Amino acid sequence: NAYRGKYEGSPFSRDSAYHQGTVWPWLLGLYVDAIFKYENESAREEAQMIVRNIAAHLDHACIGSISEIFDGDYPHLPRGAISQAWSVAELLRVSQKYNLFA
Repeated sequence: NAYRGKYEGSPFSRDSAYHQGTVWPWLLGLYVDAIFKYENESAREEAQMIVRNIAAHLDHACIGSISEIFDGDYPHLPRGAISQAWSVAELLRVSQKYNLFA
């Protein structure tokens, strides 16, 4: 299937987009790990930006949580379940591991 940047429409349309453009926020934790493994000087700054951007969502859908998925296209609207534990866990894990909230 081709890229689908918005998770919307009929059940068939949403199913088609689920793995073809949908953003899964729990993967950001693994991305932050990769940044620290392969980047040198800008790793902390880039990781803090990622954590700050996703942490800003904690006040939107379900207070204190992160939505299940987001649109791949701007403005990256939250979709799916309003609260996804493993996304919150990854944010906390990398924030603590790399001391990103300091």
